[in-house]
Amino acid sequence: MIAPQTIQQITNRIDIIDVVGEFVKLKKRGANYLGLCPFHGEKSPSFTVSPSKEIYKCFGCGRSGNTITFLMEHEKYSYVEAMRWLAARYNVEIEETEVSDEVKLLQQAAESLHIINGFAQKFFSTQLFETEDGKDIALSYLEERGFKEDVIRKFQLGYDPAYGNAFAKAAVKQQYNTDLLLKSGLVVSRNDELVDNYPGRIIFPIHNNTGKIIGFGARVIGKADKAPKYINTPENEIYVKSKILYGSYFARQFIDRQDECLLVEGYTDVISLHQAGIENVVASGGTSLTADQLRIVKKYTNNLTIIYDGDSAGIKAALRGLDMALEESLDVRLVLIPDNEDPDSYVNKVGPAAFRQFVTDNKKDFILFQLEVMLKDAGTDVNKKSGVVNQVAETLSKINKAEDFTKQQEYIRQCAALLKIDETGLTTLVNKYKRDRVGKDEKRLQNEENLIAQAEAADKEAGYDETELLLNQDEPQERNILRVLLEFGLNKWDDDRTMAQYIFDELEQFNFNNTDLEFLFEEYRRQYNSGLEPTAKTLLYHENGRIRNLVVLVTMFPFELSQRWDEKLENMNILNRDVSHKDVLLSVNYFKLRKIKTMFEQNQRNMETSKNFNEQMRLIEIHNHLKKLEIDLTKELGTVIVK
Repeated sequence: MIAPQTIQQITNRIDIIDVVGEFVKLKKRGANYLGLCPFHGEKSPSFTVSPSKEIYKCFGCGRSGNTITFLMEHEKYSYVEAMRWLAARYNVEIEETEVSDEVKLLQQAAESLHIINGFAQKFFSTQLFETEDGKDIALSYLEERGFKEDVIRKFQLGYDPAYGNAFAKAAVKQQYNTDLLLKSGLVVSRNDELVDNYPGRIIFPIHNNTGKIIGFGARVIGKADKAPKYINTPENEIYVKSKILYGSYFARQFIDRQDECLLVEGYTDVISLHQAGIENVVASGGTSLTADQLRIVKKYTNNLTIIYDGDSAGIKAALRGLDMALEESLDVRLVLIPDNEDPDSYVNKVGPAAFRQFVTDNKKDFILFQLEVMLKDAGTDVNKKSGVVNQVAETLSKINKAEDFTKQQEYIRQCAALLKIDETGLTTLVNKYKRDRVGKDEKRLQNEENLIAQAEAADKEAGYDETELLLNQDEPQERNILRVLLEFGLNKWDDDRTMAQYIFDELEQFNFNNTDLEFLFEEYRRQYNSGLEPTAKTLLYHENGRIRNLVVLVTMFPFELSQRWDEKLENMNILNRDVSHKDVLLSVNYFKLRKIKTMFEQNQRNMETSKNFNEQMRLIEIHNHLKKLEIDLTKELGTVIVK
């Protein structure tokens, strides 16, 4: 376990915008930052990051947390892996302590899929290099393809024997959990028996960017007849295909050093190029490029060169994802391999030096190449050519960052020349697409504002104001108490007490309706009474996930506190009290008033049903006592009670 003092050093240095900004494009919006949620597909940004509170919250899917939980969720790290990542980023030396058996078990459970995958890789590699079938069938096939032993070992390739359940038997013998084995995709269940999912195939382990194995690709040996050429790991907690670039773990330093990423389709393309000394290369795994994959590239370089087969399928595959690449401000080039070759076969055919030269000499600008392909398809058809003009204009409109303005103007000039149209006209059309997109965004925002305005108008017409709403809801009051407790609790209330102690004293006779909020309140009180100094930040990194989530719930709202609340604070005429004192006092009094109102209503119901004289007299005394408390509080708040 990482020592508490090390964790403290790391959390003190964390900049949530710096870390989350590695994975999500963020734009400043008021005091917070806004971006597209990385946890679910959305077109309108609802992912909010608060630098002051050091938390994120998606108001679309509900995901929330702190910097550490973001890394755990997004990168599928364990808690320890996330802390190590942050320690490396902020140059903190890690000090470790002994861990209990209980903690070890928790860590093992969290990393169980990684452990199974690690065991599987060793098993498959052993089968490849140390068994007769592996050497005669699989290793000889790889050697025929030109792969050398050092690169095979580097990428940890393996072989699953053809007789159906070799791996399954080995895994069961090691007592790995059956459900986890099935989830890993390494085995399947047939007739209530576990059998291998990849028998008779070459195994390609897939690594995350810390080098841990998160999944596998399995290729048939030779040509595939009826069976698929490749089988991949099904998606699970650690393997999400759209967020993976094969080979990125081995290539990341070379991409950074050479300021260029080469993108190919297949596993063998990556391995062959690495063997040839071309190591800044990754593969998309034959799928369309995704925004997450492009962001992986963006972490290391702005220069992406796509190297695909020169056939029509390769061209179509290369052109997919262009608009996303433009929105990520990547400078994209395309190289098509000739003569029905792929990068794997071509580098073996011409050699490393000639391959490098070919790539250098044949880089085509992505946008201009796409235009050439579309013009070729359109031929002399006027309607098709008109469609090409519109498609190019829409594509160019997505180059929308201020720093890319010059690049966009140069593209407009070159595209207008190829299309043989007026440059000014193309500029006008590009700007129209920009305005349309901005207009859609503004319309969406306006619709949201209209809905809010309509709701406020309906409340006003019904005679509601914010005070009325506050007085008729328990949970907002309870959240608000926790908000001021987390924000101001350690400040001084008077010479003898902190604000936290004042809140505890004032609310001693009152309970929370929401058990979750009460749980957070009691945890704060427990830490405070133990001599600790709890704050939103310290509780945000609490070992209990329930506590962390509740802190986010209390401190992160889709809207700021109402201006009316600020006005109430300004109007409170209390000498020698700052805003925090007024905020705490207002919050406590509203909380108490709401609870008193609830008790008052219950007492009235009891009076109506009670038939015992003594009981009636006792209830009347309670009624008068509650009414006095209510009047005293409303005088202090400046609220008028309607009789």
